[in-house]
Amino acid sequence: MLRVGATRLARAAAARSAAPGLGLRFKTTDTSGVLGIKEALGSKIPTAIADVKAVREAYGDEQLGTCTVTQAYGGMRSVKAMTYETSLLDPEEGIRFRGMTLPDCQAALPRAPGGGEPLPEGIFWLLLTGDVPSDAQVNALREEFASRSKLPADAIAVIDALPTNMHPMTQLNAGVLALQPQSAMAAAYEKGVHKSTYWEYCLDDALTLLAQLPEVAARIYRRTFHDGSMTPSAAGELDMGANYARMMGFDDPKFDELMRLYLTIHADHEGGNVSAHAVRLVGSALSDPFLSFSSGLSGLAGPLHGLANQEVLRWLLEMKESLGSKEMTKEALTGLVWDVLNAGKVVPGFGHAVLRKTDPRYTCQREFALKHMPDDEMFQMVSMLYEVVPAVLTEQGKVKNPFPNVDAHSGVLLRHYGLTEARYYTVMFGVSRAIGTLASLVWDRALGLPIERPKSVTTGWIKAHFEGKAGKK
Repeated sequence: MLRVGATRLARAAAARSAAPGLGLRFKTTDTSGVLGIKEALGSKIPTAIADVKAVREAYGDEQLGTCTVTQAYGGMRSVKAMTYETSLLDPEEGIRFRGMTLPDCQAALPRAPGGGEPLPEGIFWLLLTGDVPSDAQVNALREEFASRSKLPADAIAVIDALPTNMHPMTQLNAGVLALQPQSAMAAAYEKGVHKSTYWEYCLDDALTLLAQLPEVAARIYRRTFHDGSMTPSAAGELDMGANYARMMGFDDPKFDELMRLYLTIHADHEGGNVSAHAVRLVGSALSDPFLSFSSGLSGLAGPLHGLANQEVLRWLLEMKESLGSKEMTKEALTGLVWDVLNAGKVVPGFGHAVLRKTDPRYTCQREFALKHMPDDEMFQMVSMLYEVVPAVLTEQGKVKNPFPNVDAHSGVLLRHYGLTEARYYTVMFGVSRAIGTLASLVWDRALGLPIERPKSVTTGWIKAHFEGKAGKK
């Protein structure tokens, strides 16, 4: 049970005054009365704590669900055993960010002047506070990020020392760890600040990491695939998506829009996926956000998680090569898909562990392509596969969800605008996933969630347990 005393805020204030050397770098309310991100979040925390306390008191002994032996061996699929406040994945509707669908977010969140896609700063504000931000609040958050965006010289030296034949995700992880000496949370814990203030230092780290991550990622791209030269960061002048694009060397307003969409739709996908759960798990040990997010990146780099998007593009290019000079028809693609399945392989980009319909993130990308690049040959192949693959997988009868997921489309969009280096795609996924996982991590500390420690059993224990029950009948 969470123990929340009436003097919690007073204790927090006392803890801050007792540690004047641990200054936090938040921008506060400006002269126009716009709340800074820390104030906006801080106003929400007491109510959220009271709500969690009330839920635990009312339903603490109720069961959320069960866990079968099959689920214990099968990756704990669908076992309801954790909370996660920033997003919820519905098998039929797809992801909701603080209760909002992706089309809701596209309609309601602030956009760049003349743009049609949400600004990444807006999705972070929404996930962190639960509120749709105003334009002024998004601008204030952009300034907050800009004030933290300069990379430490030591971190630059670490990144520039990495071999360029190292996978970009490995480089990104090393880059994040090189930023860790800045951690306000690690320093505050060492000084013994009160646990009721942990969220402030966690938020401080989250903002610093989000501010610096795009440049780290862009530096890796330029070093690995180009000559290492880089357009200087324009943080504060450009939004996160456009600035990231510019630092990578792209100067197309449509690509800016794609980056805003990409960073938004990949930001969060509830808490049970590998990257989000890794951040939550490691963070529960009070590891700081740099260390916690590093663990999430390690999970995201796996072929069954974030690396899937580069695998999809590779497969699509192989399909194109297999067609050769043949006309691209539904019949031809159907035959090639059956060839893949008959060879004992899976069709990449289709199916999902939770979803039972077309991934709304796929739909958002399809609508972007229809608007901006309808005649692109690879997009036309993806569109035709959308008609072909579900029917083939349904006929085969081995999958619960034959529909496309987010990875089925993203590589084709990036390739259209000249970002052809598929090995880099998961790095972009990582930059986006930081938005959701770090917002959630701040809430973990605000709610005082304990270290995770589920119970494990052996195969022998399972046999003895159920054989013992059978013997008593």
